Amino acid sequence: MSLPAFYHLVVFIFLAYSFAFNLLKVQDDPGTNLFTYRGYGGKFKFLTFWLFFLQVFYFGFSCVNDIFGSNNRPSQSKPFLRSTLQRWRDILLSSIVFPVGMFVVCTFWGIYFVDRELVYPQKLDKFIPSWLNHVMHTTVLPFLLGDMYLVYHHFPTRKRGLKILLSFALSYLVWILWVAYYANIWVYPVLQVMAPHERVIFIAILMALFISIYLVGEGLNKFLWGKERRNYQLMQQKSRS
Repeated sequence: MSLPAFYHLVVFIFLAYSFAFNLLKVQDDPGTNLFTYRGYGGKFKFLTFWLFFLQVFYFGFSCVNDIFGSNNRPSQSKPFLRSTLQRWRDILLSSIVFPVGMFVVCTFWGIYFVDRELVYPQKLDKFIPSWLNHVMHTTVLPFLLGDMYLVYHHFPTRKRGLKILLSFALSYLVWILWVAYYANIWVYPVLQVMAPHERVIFIAILMALFISIYLVGEGLNKFLWGKERRNYQLMQQKSRS
């Protein structure tokens, strides 16, 4: 078994266990109206839970690709050929999983250190174990950075990648606005304490942050795999000539 395949398998097992624990053991809220798993939407009101599911799916999908797909790099495959599984894995990581993962980590801890009650009220400590909180909000980034370091990911064009990412972000935005309208539940306390115009500005800033984070991921991939990218571009030039 290759190192990337072993890494994917270990991370997948750990995340799958943590996700199952979250789903089966963490069932209720501690009696606060600002943050609840009860009622409309359940845990799927929270972007963290969407990301948790995406991580499990991504690393599981990577395991499937390690067995049935390919992990080709431009320097190893001439012409550069990727299986369908590898193509979907690369798009999933570059356009959704990495930028959303980095977004969750940065925004959660950024708001947490300003006023944790706005994003993760202290009462949650009574029924969400500390280790699970860190799985949802901390280890996300190291796991994804490890994957980007070990495995070559061919990023799509910037236009396509941003289109996929912003479509995901807008889908989640529509969802939480619907929950607020239909069930009168603001998913995050920080939104509840804002005036309508402040929410618009806040959401616009978060959308800009999504775009910035995508560019960070693109730059990181270029830094880690610059030689491979240059090989790919060179092969493309030769194929056109």
